[in-house]
Amino acid sequence: MRSRKERLTVTVDGSLLTAANAAVRDGRASSVSAWVNLALEHQAAREMRLRAMVDAVAAYEEKHGVITDEEIERQRRKDRRNALLIEVPPQQKSRKKSRSAA
Repeated sequence: MRSRKERLTVTVDGSLLTAANAAVRDGRASSVSAWVNLALEHQAAREMRLRAMVDAVAAYEEKHGVITDEEIERQRRKDRRNALLIEVPPQQKSRKKSRSAA
């Protein structure tokens, strides 16, 4: 999303500013502005996806009628029955623990 940059003055939680400064210090962001820009980009994309889902449900319900709580629960049970359980092999679990302990 390259376009003309504009100055913005905002107030943020101190913990978020700390996280932004840490991202810059650790080389994960080139600047606090870049970090904030990326966060805004992610939020905009998320809202576009949510809007698309709302529109899809509305179109479905317009054609087929309102989705009932019973239909949602029936689908939830079906999804649970059909879900695949993926387990992490024990050696990967122990490696993961040792990394986080460091």
